Amino acid sequence: MNTVYAQTEPSRAEIEALGGPTLLEFGTPWCGYCRAAQPLIGQALASHNGMRHIKVEDGSGRPLGRSFGVKLWPTLVFLKDGKEETRVVRPQSFDQVQQALNRIASGTA
Repeated sequence: MNTVYAQTEPSRAEIEALGGPTLLEFGTPWCGYCRAAQPLIGQALASHNGMRHIKVEDGSGRPLGRSFGVKLWPTLVFLKDGKEETRVVRPQSFDQVQQALNRIASGTA
């Protein structure tokens, strides 16, 4: 699990060029909802060794979050080969995150 937000926000084109499954997490280090979700995300990622996890610090004027229509934090966008398969906003349970990870890991849409 990636515990640090990216220093440089990737571009939408860079995200769309990624192969395989990716968890794209939007939030901020000071967001209470984001901090509360970290154990759920970490637990779910523990069973998906090698899953790409990109944490993007979001906010006003941040183009990547706006391009994905992020309105609340954390927003977890689950990508397969650079395309969004599903998303979870403010996850409340391990199962929500785990099911979404399973979906992109197995390739079922």
